[in-house]
Amino acid sequence: MEGRYSLIHHVRSLLEDEQGTLYKDAPYRVALCYPSPYHVGMSSLGFQAIYREIHEHPGATAERVFLPDDVEAFKRTRAPLFSWESQTPVSSFAMLAFSVAYELELTGLFSMLELSGIPLLSDERKDGRHPLVVAGGPLTFSNPDPLEPFVDVLVQGEAEDLIHVLVAAAASMDREALLDHLARTPGFRVPGRGGQRYHVARAMDSRLPARSQIVTSHTELRSMFLIEPERGCSRGCHYCVMRRTTNGGMRTVPPERVLSLIPEHARRVGLVGAAVTDHPRIVELLRTIVDSGREVGVSSLRADRLTQELVNQLRRGGATNLTVAADGASQRMRDMVDRKHSEEQIVRAAEFARTAGMKQLKVYNVVGLPFEGEEDIDELIRFTAELSRILPVALGVAPFVAKRNTPLDGAPFAGIREVEARLERLRKGLRGRAEVRPTSARWAWVEYMLAQCGPEGGLAAMDAWRAGGSFSVWKKAFEARDCEPYLARRVEDGRRNPTLWPTVPKVAPAASAA
Repeated sequence: MEGRYSLIHHVRSLLEDEQGTLYKDAPYRVALCYPSPYHVGMSSLGFQAIYREIHEHPGATAERVFLPDDVEAFKRTRAPLFSWESQTPVSSFAMLAFSVAYELELTGLFSMLELSGIPLLSDERKDGRHPLVVAGGPLTFSNPDPLEPFVDVLVQGEAEDLIHVLVAAAASMDREALLDHLARTPGFRVPGRGGQRYHVARAMDSRLPARSQIVTSHTELRSMFLIEPERGCSRGCHYCVMRRTTNGGMRTVPPERVLSLIPEHARRVGLVGAAVTDHPRIVELLRTIVDSGREVGVSSLRADRLTQELVNQLRRGGATNLTVAADGASQRMRDMVDRKHSEEQIVRAAEFARTAGMKQLKVYNVVGLPFEGEEDIDELIRFTAELSRILPVALGVAPFVAKRNTPLDGAPFAGIREVEARLERLRKGLRGRAEVRPTSARWAWVEYMLAQCGPEGGLAAMDAWRAGGSFSVWKKAFEARDCEPYLARRVEDGRRNPTLWPTVPKVAPAASAA
Protein backbone atom coordinates (compact mmCIF):
# COMPACT_ATOMS: atom_id res chain seq x y z
CA MET A 1 0.00 0.00 0.00
CA GLU A 2 2.81 2.38 0.90
CA GLY A 3 4.52 1.81 -2.44
CA ARG A 4 1.28 2.37 -4.30
CA TYR A 5 0.65 5.59 -2.38
CA SER A 6 4.10 6.91 -3.32
CA LEU A 7 3.24 6.42 -7.01
CA ILE A 8 0.03 8.40 -6.58
CA HIS A 9 1.78 11.06 -4.49
CA HIS A 10 4.36 11.55 -7.27
CA VAL A 11 1.60 12.19 -9.83
CA ARG A 12 -0.27 14.58 -7.53
CA SER A 13 2.90 16.60 -6.89
CA LEU A 14 3.40 17.05 -10.64
CA LEU A 15 -0.27 18.01 -11.09
CA GLU A 16 0.17 20.80 -8.55
CA ASP A 17 2.80 22.41 -10.78
CA GLU A 18 0.60 22.42 -13.91
CA GLN A 19 -1.26 25.41 -15.32
CA GLY A 20 -4.27 24.67 -17.54
CA THR A 21 -5.18 21.15 -16.36
CA LEU A 22 -8.74 20.25 -17.39
CA TYR A 23 -11.29 18.48 -15.18
CA LYS A 24 -14.75 17.52 -16.37
CA ASP A 25 -17.42 14.99 -15.37
CA ALA A 26 -18.95 13.38 -18.45
CA PRO A 27 -20.60 10.05 -19.27
CA TYR A 28 -18.01 9.01 -21.90
CA ARG A 29 -14.47 8.78 -20.52
CA VAL A 30 -11.31 8.56 -22.61
CA ALA A 31 -7.89 7.66 -21.26
CA LEU A 32 -5.54 9.66 -23.48
CA CYS A 33 -2.34 7.64 -23.47
CA TYR A 34 1.21 8.59 -24.38
CA PRO A 35 3.65 5.63 -24.62
CA SER A 36 6.63 7.58 -23.28
CA PRO A 37 7.15 9.22 -19.87
CA TYR A 38 5.38 12.39 -18.72
CA HIS A 39 8.26 14.78 -19.46
CA VAL A 40 8.24 13.62 -23.10
CA GLY A 41 4.49 13.37 -23.59
CA MET A 42 3.79 16.81 -22.19
CA SER A 43 6.13 18.27 -24.83
CA SER A 44 3.90 16.81 -27.58
CA LEU A 45 1.77 19.50 -29.19
CA GLY A 46 -0.57 16.98 -30.85
CA PHE A 47 -1.19 15.14 -27.59
CA GLN A 48 -2.14 18.35 -25.83
CA ALA A 49 -4.35 19.49 -28.73
CA ILE A 50 -6.38 16.25 -28.67
CA TYR A 51 -6.69 16.51 -24.87
CA ARG A 52 -8.39 19.88 -25.33
CA GLU A 53 -10.57 18.67 -28.23
CA ILE A 54 -11.99 15.78 -26.23
CA HIS A 55 -12.85 18.12 -23.35
CA GLU A 56 -14.66 20.41 -25.78
CA HIS A 57 -16.79 17.52 -27.04
CA PRO A 58 -20.24 17.41 -25.38
CA GLY A 59 -20.63 14.40 -23.14
CA ALA A 60 -16.96 13.36 -23.20
CA THR A 61 -13.94 13.87 -20.98
CA ALA A 62 -10.28 12.88 -21.19
CA GLU A 63 -7.70 12.03 -18.55
CA ARG A 64 -4.01 11.61 -19.38
CA VAL A 65 -1.94 8.47 -18.92
CA PHE A 66 1.81 8.13 -19.46
CA LEU A 67 4.37 5.36 -19.53
CA PRO A 68 5.75 5.35 -15.97
CA ASP A 69 9.33 6.43 -15.44
CA ASP A 70 9.69 3.28 -13.34
CA VAL A 71 7.62 0.47 -14.85
CA GLU A 72 9.09 -2.01 -12.40
CA ALA A 73 7.72 -0.03 -9.43
CA PHE A 74 4.19 -0.62 -10.72
CA LYS A 75 4.91 -4.31 -11.12
CA ARG A 76 6.45 -4.65 -7.65
CA THR A 77 3.50 -2.97 -5.95
CA ARG A 78 0.95 -4.59 -8.29
CA ALA A 79 -0.48 -1.11 -8.81
CA PRO A 80 -2.73 -0.83 -11.86
CA LEU A 81 -1.77 1.90 -14.30
CA PHE A 82 -3.90 4.94 -13.47
CA SER A 83 -4.87 8.26 -15.00
CA TRP A 84 -3.32 11.53 -13.88
CA GLU A 85 -6.35 13.72 -13.27
CA SER A 86 -8.22 11.35 -10.92
CA GLN A 87 -5.76 8.45 -10.42
CA THR A 88 -8.43 6.07 -11.75
CA PRO A 89 -7.37 2.64 -13.12
CA VAL A 90 -7.01 2.83 -16.88
CA SER A 91 -9.01 -0.37 -17.41
CA SER A 92 -12.15 1.40 -16.17
CA PHE A 93 -12.24 3.87 -19.07
CA ALA A 94 -14.43 3.30 -22.12
CA MET A 95 -11.60 4.09 -24.54
CA LEU A 96 -7.81 4.09 -24.50
CA ALA A 97 -6.57 6.53 -27.15
CA PHE A 98 -2.82 6.26 -27.81
CA SER A 99 -0.79 8.96 -29.52
CA VAL A 100 2.24 7.22 -31.05
CA ALA A 101 4.99 9.49 -32.37
CA TYR A 102 7.45 7.00 -33.84
CA GLU A 103 8.20 3.32 -34.25
CA LEU A 104 10.19 2.63 -31.08
CA GLU A 105 7.31 3.81 -28.89
CA LEU A 106 5.54 0.52 -29.66
CA THR A 107 7.15 -1.05 -26.61
CA GLY A 108 5.75 1.72 -24.42
CA LEU A 109 2.28 0.87 -25.69
CA PHE A 110 2.86 -2.78 -24.74
CA SER A 111 3.97 -1.85 -21.22
CA MET A 112 0.98 0.42 -20.66
CA LEU A 113 -1.50 -2.24 -21.78
CA GLU A 114 0.19 -4.84 -19.58
CA LEU A 115 0.17 -2.57 -16.52
CA SER A 116 -3.53 -1.91 -17.16
CA GLY A 117 -4.34 -5.63 -17.20
CA ILE A 118 -5.49 -5.41 -20.84
CA PRO A 119 -4.48 -8.10 -23.38
CA LEU A 120 -2.02 -6.79 -25.94
CA LEU A 121 -3.55 -8.45 -29.01
CA SER A 122 -6.88 -7.12 -30.24
CA ASP A 123 -7.95 -10.69 -31.04
CA GLU A 124 -7.84 -11.41 -27.30
CA ARG A 125 -10.20 -8.53 -26.49
CA LYS A 126 -13.20 -9.54 -28.58
CA ASP A 127 -15.45 -10.35 -25.62
CA GLY A 128 -16.18 -6.66 -25.00
CA ARG A 129 -14.94 -6.68 -21.39
CA HIS A 130 -12.07 -4.34 -22.19
CA PRO A 131 -11.89 -0.71 -23.29
CA LEU A 132 -11.76 0.17 -26.97
CA VAL A 133 -8.08 0.57 -27.90
CA VAL A 134 -7.42 3.29 -30.46
CA ALA A 135 -4.15 4.67 -31.85
CA GLY A 136 -3.25 7.74 -33.85
CA GLY A 137 -0.46 10.28 -33.84
CA PRO A 138 2.50 11.15 -36.07
CA LEU A 139 3.32 7.49 -36.81
CA THR A 140 0.14 7.23 -38.88
CA PHE A 141 1.59 9.72 -41.38
CA SER A 142 4.11 7.07 -42.45
CA ASN A 143 3.57 3.43 -41.51
CA PRO A 144 1.07 2.48 -38.80
CA ASP A 145 0.94 -1.17 -40.00
CA PRO A 146 2.92 -2.55 -37.00
CA LEU A 147 0.15 -1.21 -34.74
CA GLU A 148 -2.54 -3.30 -36.42
CA PRO A 149 -2.36 -6.45 -34.25
CA PHE A 150 -2.83 -4.41 -31.07
CA VAL A 151 -5.46 -1.77 -31.80
CA ASP A 152 -9.17 -1.91 -32.50
CA VAL A 153 -9.11 1.32 -34.52
CA LEU A 154 -6.46 3.39 -36.27
CA VAL A 155 -7.04 7.15 -36.53
CA GLN A 156 -4.95 8.24 -39.51
CA GLY A 157 -3.53 11.73 -39.98
CA GLU A 158 -4.60 15.00 -38.39
CA ALA A 159 -7.08 14.11 -35.67
CA GLU A 160 -8.65 17.39 -34.50
CA ASP A 161 -11.86 16.66 -36.45
CA LEU A 162 -11.65 12.86 -36.40
CA ILE A 163 -11.58 12.69 -32.60
CA HIS A 164 -15.05 14.27 -32.48
CA VAL A 165 -16.35 11.78 -35.06
CA LEU A 166 -14.82 8.92 -33.08
CA VAL A 167 -16.10 9.96 -29.65
CA ALA A 168 -19.62 10.73 -30.94
CA ALA A 169 -19.88 7.30 -32.58
CA ALA A 170 -18.29 5.41 -29.67
CA ALA A 171 -20.67 6.99 -27.15
CA SER A 172 -23.76 6.01 -29.11
CA MET A 173 -23.05 2.55 -30.60
CA ASP A 174 -22.25 -0.90 -29.33
CA ARG A 175 -18.79 -2.23 -30.12
CA GLU A 176 -19.61 -4.29 -33.23
CA ALA A 177 -21.73 -1.58 -34.83
CA LEU A 178 -19.04 0.99 -34.00
CA LEU A 179 -16.24 -0.98 -35.65
CA ASP A 180 -18.31 -1.59 -38.78
CA HIS A 181 -19.23 2.09 -38.93
CA LEU A 182 -15.65 3.32 -38.51
CA ALA A 183 -14.37 0.88 -41.14
CA ARG A 184 -16.54 2.78 -43.63
CA THR A 185 -15.62 6.26 -42.36
CA PRO A 186 -12.78 8.18 -44.06
CA GLY A 187 -9.79 8.68 -41.78
CA PHE A 188 -10.25 5.45 -39.84
CA ARG A 189 -8.93 1.95 -40.38
CA VAL A 190 -10.30 -1.04 -38.51
CA PRO A 191 -7.88 -3.97 -38.84
CA GLY A 192 -9.65 -6.93 -40.41
CA ARG A 193 -12.74 -4.90 -41.33
CA GLY A 194 -11.72 -2.13 -43.66
CA GLY A 195 -10.69 1.46 -44.12
CA GLN A 196 -8.32 3.05 -46.60
CA ARG A 197 -4.68 2.23 -45.93
CA TYR A 198 -2.19 5.09 -45.48
CA HIS A 199 -4.91 7.72 -45.55
CA VAL A 200 -3.74 11.02 -44.01
CA ALA A 201 -6.74 13.04 -42.85
CA ARG A 202 -6.63 16.82 -42.94
CA ALA A 203 -8.15 18.90 -40.16
CA MET A 204 -10.21 21.93 -41.04
CA ASP A 205 -8.25 25.16 -41.08
CA SER A 206 -10.58 26.50 -38.39
CA ARG A 207 -9.05 23.96 -35.97
CA LEU A 208 -5.59 25.51 -36.36
CA PRO A 209 -3.35 26.27 -34.66
CA ALA A 210 -2.58 23.41 -32.31
CA ARG A 211 -1.33 24.75 -29.00
CA SER A 212 -0.50 23.74 -25.46
CA GLN A 213 -3.33 23.30 -23.00
CA ILE A 214 -1.07 22.68 -20.01
CA VAL A 215 2.20 24.41 -19.15
CA THR A 216 4.54 22.78 -16.65
CA SER A 217 8.20 22.96 -15.72
CA HIS A 218 8.46 19.16 -15.71
CA THR A 219 8.88 18.68 -19.46
CA GLU A 220 11.65 18.44 -22.02
CA LEU A 221 10.91 22.07 -22.91
CA ARG A 222 10.56 23.47 -19.34
CA SER A 223 7.50 25.68 -18.88
CA MET A 224 7.24 26.48 -22.58
CA PHE A 225 3.87 27.24 -24.19
CA LEU A 226 3.87 25.58 -27.63
CA ILE A 227 1.92 26.83 -30.62
CA GLU A 228 2.14 26.25 -34.37
CA PRO A 229 2.27 29.31 -36.65
CA GLU A 230 2.11 26.95 -39.63
CA ARG A 231 1.28 23.33 -40.35
CA GLY A 232 2.87 21.17 -43.00
CA CYS A 233 5.64 22.11 -45.39
CA SER A 234 5.97 23.59 -48.86
CA ARG A 235 9.22 21.76 -49.57
CA GLY A 236 9.80 18.41 -51.22
CA CYS A 237 12.72 16.76 -49.39
CA HIS A 238 12.67 13.15 -50.57
CA TYR A 239 13.13 11.58 -47.11
CA CYS A 240 10.44 13.53 -45.25
CA VAL A 241 6.86 12.52 -44.45
CA MET A 242 5.78 16.11 -43.77
CA ARG A 243 6.37 17.45 -47.26
CA ARG A 244 4.48 19.54 -49.80
CA THR A 245 2.39 16.61 -51.00
CA THR A 246 1.16 15.85 -47.46
CA ASN A 247 -2.24 17.45 -46.87
CA GLY A 248 -1.74 20.26 -49.34
CA GLY A 249 1.61 21.52 -48.13
CA MET A 250 2.06 24.40 -45.71
CA ARG A 251 -0.88 26.18 -44.10
CA THR A 252 0.01 29.38 -42.30
CA VAL A 253 -1.75 30.96 -39.33
CA PRO A 254 -1.86 34.79 -39.15
CA PRO A 255 0.46 36.15 -36.44
CA GLU A 256 -2.48 38.02 -34.95
CA ARG A 257 -4.27 34.74 -34.21
CA VAL A 258 -1.12 33.11 -32.84
CA LEU A 259 -0.53 36.05 -30.50
CA SER A 260 -4.15 36.11 -29.32
CA LEU A 261 -3.87 32.50 -28.14
CA ILE A 262 -0.71 32.87 -26.04
CA PRO A 263 -1.87 33.04 -22.40
CA GLU A 264 -0.72 35.91 -20.22
CA HIS A 265 1.06 33.57 -17.82
CA ALA A 266 3.25 32.03 -20.55
CA ARG A 267 6.73 33.51 -20.20
CA ARG A 268 8.38 31.09 -22.65
CA VAL A 269 6.88 30.44 -26.10
CA GLY A 270 7.86 27.72 -28.55
CA LEU A 271 6.88 28.07 -32.21
CA VAL A 272 6.47 24.55 -33.54
CA GLY A 273 6.04 23.19 -37.06
CA ALA A 274 7.75 21.45 -39.96
CA ALA A 275 8.96 24.71 -41.52
CA VAL A 276 8.36 27.59 -39.10
CA THR A 277 10.93 29.90 -40.71
CA ASP A 278 9.09 29.54 -44.05
CA HIS A 279 6.20 31.54 -42.56
CA PRO A 280 6.12 34.82 -44.53
CA ARG A 281 5.70 36.91 -41.34
CA ILE A 282 7.96 34.96 -39.01
CA VAL A 283 10.26 37.89 -38.12
CA GLU A 284 7.28 40.09 -37.23
CA LEU A 285 5.87 37.33 -35.04
CA LEU A 286 9.17 36.75 -33.27
CA ARG A 287 9.72 40.47 -32.69
CA THR A 288 6.26 40.92 -31.18
CA ILE A 289 6.69 37.98 -28.79
CA VAL A 290 10.13 39.17 -27.66
CA ASP A 291 8.93 42.76 -27.27
CA SER A 292 6.26 41.46 -24.87
CA GLY A 293 9.05 40.35 -22.53
CA ARG A 294 8.87 36.63 -23.31
CA GLU A 295 11.51 34.12 -24.27
CA VAL A 296 10.96 32.38 -27.60
CA GLY A 297 12.22 29.29 -29.38
CA VAL A 298 11.66 27.91 -32.88
CA SER A 299 11.56 24.19 -33.68
CA SER A 300 12.70 24.16 -37.31
CA LEU A 301 15.19 26.69 -38.62
CA ARG A 302 15.96 26.53 -42.34
CA ALA A 303 19.39 27.94 -43.15
CA ASP A 304 18.22 29.42 -46.45
CA ARG A 305 15.52 31.45 -44.64
CA LEU A 306 17.68 32.94 -41.92
CA THR A 307 18.51 36.62 -41.81
CA GLN A 308 20.52 38.62 -39.32
CA GLU A 309 17.34 40.21 -38.00
CA LEU A 310 15.65 36.84 -37.47
CA VAL A 311 18.66 35.43 -35.61
CA ASN A 312 18.92 38.63 -33.56
CA GLN A 313 15.30 38.22 -32.45
CA LEU A 314 16.02 34.63 -31.38
CA ARG A 315 18.99 35.84 -29.36
CA ARG A 316 16.88 38.58 -27.75
CA GLY A 317 14.36 35.85 -26.94
CA GLY A 318 16.92 33.90 -24.92
CA ALA A 319 18.52 31.54 -27.46
CA THR A 320 22.22 30.89 -26.93
CA ASN A 321 22.59 28.26 -29.66
CA LEU A 322 21.47 28.26 -33.29
CA THR A 323 20.28 24.93 -34.70
CA VAL A 324 20.04 24.12 -38.41
CA ALA A 325 19.70 20.89 -40.38
CA ALA A 326 21.97 20.06 -43.31
CA ASP A 327 20.59 16.53 -43.91
CA GLY A 328 23.21 15.33 -46.32
CA ALA A 329 26.91 14.67 -45.76
CA SER A 330 27.84 16.51 -48.96
CA GLN A 331 26.29 18.87 -51.45
CA ARG A 332 25.87 15.90 -53.78
CA MET A 333 23.81 14.09 -51.13
CA ARG A 334 21.74 17.20 -50.35
CA ASP A 335 21.00 17.71 -54.04
CA MET A 336 20.02 14.05 -54.43
CA VAL A 337 17.37 14.27 -51.69
CA ASP A 338 16.21 17.75 -52.82
CA ARG A 339 17.36 19.39 -49.59
CA LYS A 340 17.64 22.95 -50.83
CA HIS A 341 20.54 24.11 -48.66
CA SER A 342 23.99 25.10 -49.81
CA GLU A 343 27.23 25.34 -47.87
CA GLU A 344 27.16 29.10 -48.37
CA GLN A 345 23.76 29.36 -46.66
CA ILE A 346 24.87 27.29 -43.67
CA VAL A 347 28.09 29.34 -43.38
CA ARG A 348 25.98 32.50 -43.45
CA ALA A 349 23.76 31.07 -40.66
CA ALA A 350 26.88 30.51 -38.54
CA GLU A 351 28.01 34.08 -39.17
CA PHE A 352 24.55 35.40 -38.21
CA ALA A 353 24.77 33.42 -34.96
CA ARG A 354 28.26 34.74 -34.15
CA THR A 355 27.22 38.33 -34.85
CA ALA A 356 24.16 37.89 -32.60
CA GLY A 357 26.40 36.69 -29.76
CA MET A 358 25.38 33.03 -29.72
CA LYS A 359 27.71 30.45 -28.25
CA GLN A 360 27.28 27.40 -30.47
CA LEU A 361 26.00 26.18 -33.82
CA LYS A 362 24.15 22.86 -33.75
CA VAL A 363 23.95 21.09 -37.10
CA TYR A 364 21.80 18.01 -37.69
CA ASN A 365 22.86 15.62 -40.42
CA VAL A 366 22.27 12.10 -41.73
CA VAL A 367 24.65 9.41 -42.88
CA GLY A 368 23.86 6.27 -44.81
CA LEU A 369 21.85 7.77 -47.67
CA PRO A 370 21.77 5.67 -50.84
CA PHE A 371 24.97 5.97 -52.93
CA GLU A 372 26.83 7.77 -50.16
CA GLY A 373 30.57 7.08 -50.12
CA GLU A 374 33.59 7.88 -47.99
CA GLU A 375 34.24 10.96 -50.10
CA ASP A 376 30.91 12.38 -48.91
CA ILE A 377 31.89 11.81 -45.27
CA ASP A 378 35.23 13.49 -45.95
CA GLU A 379 33.37 16.50 -47.37
CA LEU A 380 31.29 16.68 -44.19
CA ILE A 381 34.49 16.62 -42.12
CA ARG A 382 36.02 19.40 -44.19
CA PHE A 383 32.90 21.57 -44.07
CA THR A 384 32.23 21.05 -40.35
CA ALA A 385 35.84 22.03 -39.59
CA GLU A 386 35.30 25.24 -41.58
CA LEU A 387 32.12 26.01 -39.62
CA SER A 388 33.96 25.46 -36.34
CA ARG A 389 36.29 28.34 -37.20
CA ILE A 390 33.25 30.62 -37.13
CA LEU A 391 31.51 29.21 -34.04
CA PRO A 392 31.86 26.05 -31.92
CA VAL A 393 29.92 23.25 -33.63
CA ALA A 394 27.92 20.33 -32.21
CA LEU A 395 27.17 17.88 -35.01
CA GLY A 396 24.15 15.63 -34.45
CA VAL A 397 24.31 12.64 -36.78
CA ALA A 398 21.52 10.12 -37.37
CA PRO A 399 21.60 7.09 -39.65
CA PHE A 400 19.17 7.41 -42.56
CA VAL A 401 15.91 5.48 -42.09
CA ALA A 402 13.59 5.27 -45.10
CA LYS A 403 9.97 6.09 -44.25
CA ARG A 404 6.78 5.01 -45.94
CA ASN A 405 4.97 7.47 -48.21
CA THR A 406 8.09 9.36 -49.25
CA PRO A 407 10.06 9.19 -52.51
CA LEU A 408 12.82 7.32 -50.64
CA ASP A 409 10.30 4.73 -49.47
CA GLY A 410 11.84 1.29 -49.96
CA ALA A 411 15.45 2.47 -49.93
CA PRO A 412 17.61 -0.05 -48.08
CA PHE A 413 19.33 0.54 -44.76
CA ALA A 414 23.04 1.17 -45.33
CA GLY A 415 24.07 -1.50 -42.84
CA ILE A 416 25.07 -1.26 -39.21
CA ARG A 417 28.78 -1.87 -39.70
CA GLU A 418 28.87 0.54 -42.62
CA VAL A 419 27.12 3.28 -40.65
CA GLU A 420 29.31 2.73 -37.60
CA ALA A 421 32.42 2.92 -39.80
CA ARG A 422 31.25 6.24 -41.23
CA LEU A 423 30.50 7.60 -37.77
CA GLU A 424 33.97 6.57 -36.61
CA ARG A 425 35.50 8.24 -39.68
CA LEU A 426 33.60 11.40 -38.71
CA ARG A 427 34.71 11.26 -35.09
CA LYS A 428 38.38 10.81 -36.02
CA GLY A 429 38.26 13.48 -38.69
CA LEU A 430 36.68 16.05 -36.38
CA ARG A 431 38.44 15.17 -33.14
CA GLY A 432 39.29 18.39 -31.32
CA ARG A 433 37.46 20.52 -33.89
CA ALA A 434 33.76 19.73 -33.36
CA GLU A 435 31.59 17.70 -31.01
CA VAL A 436 29.98 14.68 -32.72
CA ARG A 437 26.72 13.38 -31.24
CA PRO A 438 25.70 10.21 -33.09
CA THR A 439 22.49 8.21 -32.88
CA SER A 440 22.86 4.44 -32.46
CA ALA A 441 23.17 2.60 -35.77
CA ARG A 442 21.69 -0.55 -34.21
CA TRP A 443 18.53 1.13 -32.98
CA ALA A 444 18.21 3.00 -36.26
CA TRP A 445 18.11 -0.40 -37.96
CA VAL A 446 15.35 -1.55 -35.60
CA GLU A 447 13.44 1.63 -36.43
CA TYR A 448 14.02 0.94 -40.14
CA MET A 449 12.59 -2.56 -39.88
CA LEU A 450 9.45 -1.28 -38.14
CA ALA A 451 9.16 1.60 -40.62
CA GLN A 452 9.40 -0.74 -43.62
CA CYS A 453 7.49 -3.83 -42.45
CA GLY A 454 3.83 -4.65 -41.95
CA PRO A 455 1.86 -6.06 -39.00
CA GLU A 456 4.43 -8.83 -38.66
CA GLY A 457 6.90 -6.14 -37.61
CA GLY A 458 4.61 -5.22 -34.72
CA LEU A 459 4.37 -8.85 -33.64
CA ALA A 460 8.18 -9.08 -33.73
CA ALA A 461 8.32 -5.97 -31.54
CA MET A 462 6.01 -7.68 -29.04
CA ASP A 463 8.23 -10.77 -29.02
CA ALA A 464 11.37 -8.66 -28.51
CA TRP A 465 9.76 -6.66 -25.71
CA ARG A 466 8.66 -9.83 -23.92
CA ALA A 467 12.17 -11.28 -24.24
CA GLY A 468 13.85 -8.28 -22.61
CA GLY A 469 14.37 -5.92 -25.54
CA SER A 470 18.10 -6.28 -26.21
CA PHE A 471 19.32 -5.71 -29.75
CA SER A 472 20.10 -9.40 -30.30
CA VAL A 473 16.57 -10.25 -29.20
CA TRP A 474 15.11 -7.78 -31.72
CA LYS A 475 17.17 -9.28 -34.51
CA LYS A 476 16.02 -12.81 -33.67
CA ALA A 477 12.40 -11.64 -33.39
CA PHE A 478 12.44 -10.10 -36.87
CA GLU A 479 13.91 -13.32 -38.28
CA ALA A 480 11.41 -15.54 -36.45
CA ARG A 481 8.45 -13.49 -37.75
CA ASP A 482 9.86 -13.59 -41.31
CA CYS A 483 9.95 -9.79 -41.51
CA GLU A 484 10.89 -8.47 -44.90
CA PRO A 485 11.17 -4.74 -45.67
CA TYR A 486 8.85 -3.51 -48.39
CA LEU A 487 10.36 -3.20 -51.84
CA ALA A 488 10.69 0.23 -53.39
CA ARG A 489 7.50 2.23 -53.82
CA ARG A 490 6.80 5.77 -54.92
CA VAL A 491 4.48 8.54 -53.85
CA GLU A 492 2.92 11.10 -56.13
CA ASP A 493 5.24 14.09 -56.12
CA GLY A 494 4.85 15.74 -59.50
CA ARG A 495 8.33 14.64 -60.50
CA ARG A 496 10.26 11.48 -61.19
CA ASN A 497 12.48 10.17 -58.46
CA PRO A 498 15.94 9.85 -60.03
CA THR A 499 16.97 6.79 -58.06
CA LEU A 500 16.16 3.11 -58.48
CA TRP A 501 16.87 1.14 -55.33
CA PRO A 502 18.43 -2.29 -55.38
CA THR A 503 16.36 -5.23 -54.23
CA VAL A 504 16.08 -5.29 -50.45
CA PRO A 505 16.92 -8.63 -48.82
CA LYS A 506 14.98 -10.17 -45.95
CA VAL A 507 15.86 -8.69 -42.58
CA ALA A 508 17.89 -6.17 -44.58
CA PRO A 509 21.40 -5.21 -43.59
CA ALA A 510 21.52 -6.25 -40.03
CA ALA A 511 23.49 -8.46 -42.25
CA SER A 512 26.21 -6.10 -41.30
CA ALA A 513 25.08 -6.15 -37.66
CA ALA A 514 27.30 -7.59 -35.02
